[in-house]
Amino acid sequence: MSGMQEVKALLRPNRLPHIYCPGCGDGTVAQMIAKAVLALKLERDEVTIVTGIGCFSRISNLFDFNSFQAVHGRAIPYATGYKAALPNMKVIVVVGDGDGVGIGGNHLIHAARRNVDLTVIMVNNENFGMTGGQYSPTTPNGARASTAPYLNPEFPINTCQLVEASGATYVARGTVYHSALTQKLIEKAIAHHGFSFVEIISQCPTGYGKRNGMADPVAMLMNQKENAIPVEKARMMAPEELAGKHIIGELLERRDRTEFVDACAEICLRCKEKENRG
Repeated sequence: MSGMQEVKALLRPNRLPHIYCPGCGDGTVAQMIAKAVLALKLERDEVTIVTGIGCFSRISNLFDFNSFQAVHGRAIPYATGYKAALPNMKVIVVVGDGDGVGIGGNHLIHAARRNVDLTVIMVNNENFGMTGGQYSPTTPNGARASTAPYLNPEFPINTCQLVEASGATYVARGTVYHSALTQKLIEKAIAHHGFSFVEIISQCPTGYGKRNGMADPVAMLMNQKENAIPVEKARMMAPEELAGKHIIGELLERRDRTEFVDACAEICLRCKEKENRG
């Protein structure tokens, strides 16, 4: 089969055309995830997708993997319990910025701290796209939103820095425009044993773009291109040069922390050994 035929073979029946708005980046990200799963030669029964609520969370209805949809902001704790019950499963959590770092921000911090073997893919379209374009924790300062018609007074959170500081062992950022790079980052994140996080900067012409002078999806993609700095180049730039830019690439990979489910299994083993000794 061709590449696109292989991707389509992973979809549930009658799921095309998808439900995303014209120009939305979510369909492209879904294709990246499918290609990453294919590149890793994973069987569909080896993969579970857990979602919360939001535009991108509808992906659980798109792919023919094991999947379930949690309530808003609670995808990560659901996925943690699932991983503890089925430790050999590749568990991918897909969320948006509002779902993942807004209402679900506390869960994100603690899953990273515990180093649970989950792959969290957060599509950052800089607003609550599905529910009307409200500003989110990642909306830029001074941008407009349905709940900030006179400009957003808050400053955005750098989610990659947050999860790195919390203890994540793999952190990366890509964009929809840089799709080949982003797909490779997703592959590495899925293959990594421990808590992995990939932020993907995406376009939302319907909710965010039309309020900020970028209703054209192509203009939003060009904005991603112009404002993305490869991590290797960013290391040689001054902080003021990086203001308002997105550093893309592999930001962190470490293997010096024990994975959470492995640690729990070791504790259970020691308990059993103690019981057997009487």
